[in-house]
Amino acid sequence: MKILTRHRATGAVAALTLVAAGVVAIGQPAVASPNPTLTVVVAPHGKAGAPAGDIVVPSIHAAQSVVKNKAASRDVRVLLDGGTYELDAPLRFDAKDGGANGHTVTWASAPGEQAVLSGGHALTGWTLHDPDQNIWVADVAPGTESRQLYVDGQPAEKTKLLLGADKRDRAHLTWTETGITLNDDRFGDLGALGNHADLELVSMGSFTDRISPVDSIVGSDINMVQPAWENNNFGYDTLKSPYNRGALYLVNAYEFFANADEWYLDSPAGKVFYKAADGATMDGVDVRLPELETLVEVGGTYDRPVTGLSFEGIEFAHTTWLRPSSKWGYADQQSGAHIVGEYTPPADYLTTCQDGCPEFEQTRNEWWQIPAAVQVSAADHVTFQGNRFDQLGSVGLGIGMDPNAHATGVGYGASDIDVLGNEFADLGGSGIVVGGVQPDAHHPSDERMTVKDITIVDNTITRVGQSYRDSAGILSTYVTRAEISHNTLTDLPYDGIDIGWGWGINDPGGNQYYKDAGLFEYQPVYDTPTTFRDNHVAYNLIYDTKNEMHDGGSIYTLSSGPGTVIERNYIYDSRETFGMLIDQGSRYIEVRENVILDSSRYIYVNADTKGPEIFNTLDLQFTSNWWTGGRERYVRFPEYRTYWTDEVDLNGVPREEWPDEAKRVMAEAGARR
Repeated sequence: MKILTRHRATGAVAALTLVAAGVVAIGQPAVASPNPTLTVVVAPHGKAGAPAGDIVVPSIHAAQSVVKNKAASRDVRVLLDGGTYELDAPLRFDAKDGGANGHTVTWASAPGEQAVLSGGHALTGWTLHDPDQNIWVADVAPGTESRQLYVDGQPAEKTKLLLGADKRDRAHLTWTETGITLNDDRFGDLGALGNHADLELVSMGSFTDRISPVDSIVGSDINMVQPAWENNNFGYDTLKSPYNRGALYLVNAYEFFANADEWYLDSPAGKVFYKAADGATMDGVDVRLPELETLVEVGGTYDRPVTGLSFEGIEFAHTTWLRPSSKWGYADQQSGAHIVGEYTPPADYLTTCQDGCPEFEQTRNEWWQIPAAVQVSAADHVTFQGNRFDQLGSVGLGIGMDPNAHATGVGYGASDIDVLGNEFADLGGSGIVVGGVQPDAHHPSDERMTVKDITIVDNTITRVGQSYRDSAGILSTYVTRAEISHNTLTDLPYDGIDIGWGWGINDPGGNQYYKDAGLFEYQPVYDTPTTFRDNHVAYNLIYDTKNEMHDGGSIYTLSSGPGTVIERNYIYDSRETFGMLIDQGSRYIEVRENVILDSSRYIYVNADTKGPEIFNTLDLQFTSNWWTGGRERYVRFPEYRTYWTDEVDLNGVPREEWPDEAKRVMAEAGARR
């Protein structure tokens, strides 16, 4: 690990350092420790000019050694001197790195400084490669891999070639079991492209975002890597047959350079190419190439969880995620869940399994999750307060996800985790993901696996899902007692806040639709409830959503969540899609006193009219919501036990005449800083 320039906090970042200076946010009083807090200062530049502390060490690893020796008898506060710490490997925090005997270990930027934990390195030494196109080149080690490049803090775009504008513009393409055949020569000789193995087919559907790697191009045939091709082409909303959208691109070749801010990595040659704006140079431009996939891995075991650990006022930046470049591609299904594994679709899957089939159902309860740059599992009483998560190639913060999403190999088991007053921006995946999607997430084989008592309050989340556009701002799956309140979520490609998972298939009695689809040939019908219950989603400000995807809702629910209340949220500018989507299997949820403006349906309840048992979307209460745009949609039969009380239609009512209580909800929603 090396540290580069030192950064002093200014503006909004200065507010974050109030935490590092000892000011407790959110109005919570500090609790005195029986022994004085030990302050450890990490000062890579030396003691001269470093913040004051009891112990000064030259590196993060040296500070971890001090913590292991001291945290059993007193609170320890580790202050990172300002600067960018380029990590050679992720930082691992196990049980020995947390507090013991009721003590707490806090890692923070020093007062007035900004510490950045970076998973990449700065690219320098740029030379002009193509003066006509203003393409520049920098050297990296041959074999370097990355799916992201950040230029002056913003993600650059991979080069790409449009093969079809949408799902209706595909007559010139023929899908086969091995790839795609081009039926005319409008694209020229694609076989002449260099580095065929770098190429990918990318397309976004209604709720899935697909990436499938190319093996080779021979003549008019684009031959694809397996099993990514098969996995992306059977099931629902597939690469071949998206429900909506469906622009198809061939991505990642030097020959595709067309627009400023595009880039290409020639990994075998060790060259990074970047097209600058006309007349611009690379002088003084900060370019970061991420190489690490994770930055911080907090995880113990169920016998020895990590406890008493806090991160405050730190910036987490510059990671990538390489699985989509592998033979698995990104066979997306929804909200970052994707297929990893080899399955056997029906022989004519390109025809018969474009809207589900029994063979596809084998995959459903085995989907994997996108990992996070900062991970927490097998841990309790861990806090993230006043940090910034940005320029990350996957999920920002992952809490208690499936084991496959945790580098420690231990997932779940997260409790009493507080996420307070952080900023999330420019992320490849979701801002925050809590909980898993596999069987031990919804029916834990060990009760210590239960993800519970998660507090997500006063965070700002924007510009997420930039690489995997099906990503919500916040996704909370099988979680007991999640408090998700006073967050601001904006500029999102998909949903704002998604809670629950499973379409009701793992609730007692299952879901008749999926029984008919053949799912329960591969998994049991459960007779006990899942761990999704008692969630509270309130006072969130959610706007400018659905920038790219069609399906979903600014707030979205799945499956039975007894005791769950969604109240006093303010939603607007959802691109005339659904304000809230109460999707399959949602039960025992109360929705009250929300302001939802200008949606096609302000609340859409996805229940099948042929009978309540088909989707099991029932037992719902909607009370005193204010709305404009399209009215609610639900099945109006008494056996669905779905009740609407005192809903207020504000269409045509001047805003100054709206009820005071609605105005109060609008004024109070969002992060309070």
